[in-house]
Amino acid sequence: MDSFAILARAAEPAMRTAESVEEGIVPINFIWEQIVELSLVEALAFICFGVVCLLYGWRIFKILVTLCFALVGLFGGLMINEKLVGGNGMWLGLMGVVMMGVLSLPLMRWGVSALGAVAGGILTGGIWYACALPDKYIWAGALAGLIAGGMISFIVFKLAVVLFTSFGGGALIVTAVLAVLHAYFDPEKVRMLVFDYRWFLPVAFIVPTLVGIIVQNKFISSSKDWNI
Repeated sequence: MDSFAILARAAEPAMRTAESVEEGIVPINFIWEQIVELSLVEALAFICFGVVCLLYGWRIFKILVTLCFALVGLFGGLMINEKLVGGNGMWLGLMGVVMMGVLSLPLMRWGVSALGAVAGGILTGGIWYACALPDKYIWAGALAGLIAGGMISFIVFKLAVVLFTSFGGGALIVTAVLAVLHAYFDPEKVRMLVFDYRWFLPVAFIVPTLVGIIVQNKFISSSKDWNI
């Protein structure tokens, strides 16, 4: 009887993890879908673009902000379009792309600050998840990072640029590398790392983000002609 109780207690963390994944609190399934569905060509493209963002995001951040705004407009337009005409046609999605892309130009600083805040929220939410804190309160950890990232972004604009470009580039690289490992090496091992080790994905995203922050800060400090 004691052995059954010990096994039950040992299984509780894994059960809580599975429950949180099923409830959608932590989007592990979404990340896993991207890993599984990426082809080799797409993964290589992700890696190349991710390296550029990770190391030289400070040079192309305006393009990245415009692309992010356009994607928000696309998804928002498609959602509205689906409710209005049942998903037939993409005219509202295209209108959303154009509208948000144009809006991103005068709102560039606000866009960078918003993306920096989102990156901070995701990172602190990942730390909360890695530390095996209660999953239903993960929003608290994410909210703390969101507020901190937003405040830092408004105070030090360059740091916001470096933060969101480093995180975005690192996320692309990690996802693509895991996709290649899953497709061509050991899919079961990759699945185990993603689902069974809570610390793996947060660490995998945080480490390249820190590398990008350090490298980009060095590049910015040596580039006197960089105009934000």
